[in-house]
Amino acid sequence: MVDSISSTIEKVFESFSAERFQYLVYFGVSLVIICFTIILSFSERPVFERFLGSIDPLAAILASIVVGFILLSFLLSKKWFVIFDIGNFLGLIRFSGLAALLGVIMIIIDTRIIFPADTNILFPQSLLFYPAIAFFVEILFHVFPLTVLITIMNSILKKPNFNAILWISIFIISIAEPIYHTLDMVSSKSFPFWAVAYVGLHIFLINFFQLLIFKKYDFIAMYSFRLVYYLFWHIGWGYIRLFWLF
Repeated sequence: MVDSISSTIEKVFESFSAERFQYLVYFGVSLVIICFTIILSFSERPVFERFLGSIDPLAAILASIVVGFILLSFLLSKKWFVIFDIGNFLGLIRFSGLAALLGVIMIIIDTRIIFPADTNILFPQSLLFYPAIAFFVEILFHVFPLTVLITIMNSILKKPNFNAILWISIFIISIAEPIYHTLDMVSSKSFPFWAVAYVGLHIFLINFFQLLIFKKYDFIAMYSFRLVYYLFWHIGWGYIRLFWLF
C-alpha cells in the first residue's frame, strides 16, 4: 500500500516536470478565474450566493483550483486524461458548434415555458461570473467524481477493463446534474411534464458530451464546451430574454 502511494506520488512529480506547458495553461486559466472572482466580490449583488450559499466565493474557487490541480495531476500521471493539448483545437471548434446548438435549443424551450426572470445572472456581471462558476463546476462535478469512480473501480476489480470502467463512470456522473435540476422543477409545480423530461435529457446530454470531450480531448476542451453553452444560454440570451419575455 505504502509502495503504491509512493509510486503514484513519484509519477505525479514526473508528469509535472514533463508536462509543464499543460500546467502553465491550467494555472493561466486559474489566474483569470481568480481575478474574475475578486472583481465580482466588489459587486453590489452577491452573485455567487445562489450557488454557494454562505460559502466565501474566493475560498471556494481557490479550493477548486487546488483540488483540480491535484486530481488532474493524478489523472495525467496515470496517462488517463490530459489537461491541455494544442493539437485538439479543430476538435474543440467542432464540439463548440454542438454546444451552441444545445444553447439555441434551450432558448427555444424557454420561449415556450418561460423560466423565471432570475434564471440567469445579469449582464455585465455574467461575463465574469459564468467563466468562474463553470470552472468550479467542472472540478466539483466532473473531475472529482470521475477520478474517484475510476480509481475505486480500478482498484477493487480483479481484472479491470479501463474502457468499460470509464464508460460506466461517464454515465453515472452524467445523470447526477439532471436529477438535481428535474427534482427542483417538479417541486416547483410550475412546469409541464414534457418540459421537465426534456430539461433532464438536455442537461444529461451536456454532461455526457462534456465527459466524452474530456475522454477524447482534454480538460480545457471540456471546460470550453460549457463556456460556449453558457455564452448562448446564460450570457447572451440571459440579457435578451428580460426584454423579450418579461
